[in-house]
Amino acid sequence: MTSTAPADLRPDPPGPDGAADLAAFGYRQELHRSLGRYASFAAGFSFISVLTTVFQFFAFGYAFGGPVFFWTWPAVLVGQLLVAACFAELAARYPISGAVYQWSSRLSNLTFGWFAGWIMVIGQIVVVAAAALALQIVLPAIWSGFQLIGSDPAPTSPDGAANAAVLGVILLVLTTLVNVVDNRVMSVINRVGVTAEIIGAVLIIVLLLTHSERSPGITFHTGAGSTGLFGALMVGSFAAAYVMIGFDSAGEMSEETHHPRRTAPRTILVALGSAGLLASLIVLGGLLAAPSLTDGHLAVDGLGYVLTSSLGDGVGRALLVDVVVAIAVATLAIQTAACRMLFSMARDGQLPLSRRLAKVNPRTGMPSAPALAVGVLAAALLLLNFASPDAFLAIGTTCIVMLYLAYAMVTGPLLVRRLRGQFPDPDGQGGTDEEGRPLFSLGRWGIPVNAVALVYGLFMTVNLAWPRAAVYDPTGGHWYFQWFTLLFLGATVAAGLLYRALRARTAVEEAPEAVPASYA
Repeated sequence: MTSTAPADLRPDPPGPDGAADLAAFGYRQELHRSLGRYASFAAGFSFISVLTTVFQFFAFGYAFGGPVFFWTWPAVLVGQLLVAACFAELAARYPISGAVYQWSSRLSNLTFGWFAGWIMVIGQIVVVAAAALALQIVLPAIWSGFQLIGSDPAPTSPDGAANAAVLGVILLVLTTLVNVVDNRVMSVINRVGVTAEIIGAVLIIVLLLTHSERSPGITFHTGAGSTGLFGALMVGSFAAAYVMIGFDSAGEMSEETHHPRRTAPRTILVALGSAGLLASLIVLGGLLAAPSLTDGHLAVDGLGYVLTSSLGDGVGRALLVDVVVAIAVATLAIQTAACRMLFSMARDGQLPLSRRLAKVNPRTGMPSAPALAVGVLAAALLLLNFASPDAFLAIGTTCIVMLYLAYAMVTGPLLVRRLRGQFPDPDGQGGTDEEGRPLFSLGRWGIPVNAVALVYGLFMTVNLAWPRAAVYDPTGGHWYFQWFTLLFLGATVAAGLLYRALRARTAVEEAPEAVPASYA
């Protein structure tokens, strides 16, 4: 359905660099186009959020993999760079909000693309909740007063899990407000936060490497209690897989970015590459600088323990403050990405309450209803933490699986298009960007890169979703956490099927809907 907007809508700025291009896809410029290259990079980098996710999952990766889990980071980075390269090509050709939904729909058909978007947006909402939970990893370590419930700050304890939910809800209230105010405010917060995070990450790397207690050779050891090298790598890869997602956010923000056909492909790759490199070095530095690899602290307290014990309380706590900033900005960026996905699907009339979800405030350039919806649903997910500490891991793993599956629902149809010779110019609109230069393209490497990216994505989806009792239900008695990812994914697909069935049943009573231009 072609998007509608108030008659007095004045996109800011109204330049032709994106509005006319967007019109070719059947949409009007409603979101304010005010983001530059660094803001586009910040959107992807802040979703990945090196400090948030490394601090959040370092302890888990080490507990199951030992020092050898370091090697999962470069391995996952290479695999995700292949996926990102495919996405960069699509971002250059389809510069539209709701990236995964739009790309999958236009490469396959609207029904398949709808399920890709549906799985993606539910996964993004879960990621918002998981990111907000990360505050528990660092705030109590900075000051015990942040432990509002009980006395045990460990996220795996009942007190820590409940406190994580409370802190997470408070953060979600703040990020929801920012996502309603104005996209300029959101962009400024993102850019400042990402700059602070990059500076903090570099400082952490330098300080950890200069306080090394051992040589890098330790990374070839699995550690006590691991399940062998293969098992250590498979489970240890969860941490890296959780970190290196969300790089497609630069594509999500295409309708708010100047020269998106040129900017988005590059910022997708740069955001993932820089974040993956920084994350790998932080993990290596943490392993080398940890006072001990066998006293149990690394598997419970993670990098926070390394910073405060190796660098001293003063320096360690100061760096943890920077981590708090990164967590807040990451939660904001992920919520923003989910909002754009909801908005994109809603303006096509593809969601319940579509008219409300597709409404953009002409003054702020922000879709307010999606922000409220994502905030409320993510906060509801946090309530699972009151049920059991194991919910933390279940939520974290579920969101990774959802995003990996949605990514495969893009790389799969893209590979089919390539094999049919219908790519890299699928819409017949030419091969140049806003500056008249050739669009980003993998050229003759397109098919092999795409094929490996698809196989990698499907393999990691199965690996992450596998119901390992030792991982998801270590204390026993909570079978639903062991199967939580598959149950949640099944419920998501079932809810989607039910909605599509009800929608098809009532479609005969409604006027036929126009389909946006360029859907194949």
